Amino acid sequence: MQRLLFIIGLILILIALAWPWLKHLPLGRLPGDIIVQKPGFTFFLPITSMLLVSLVVSLLLFLFRR
Repeated sequence: MQRLLFIIGLILILIALAWPWLKHLPLGRLPGDIIVQKPGFTFFLPITSMLLVSLVVSLLLFLFRR
């Protein structure tokens, strides 16, 4: 359990250090992401981005468990 928490902490630190480059990725602006904008109201549902992130995380977990 301690090892898992340590690894998660390292991953979060790496993401924080890489954030200046990661924020330029098109996540949230992919085709299939739903954005409804009206005066005083914005609805955002990133369906495609969620599927892509889920696929990448699942693939990484599959590879690390082998």
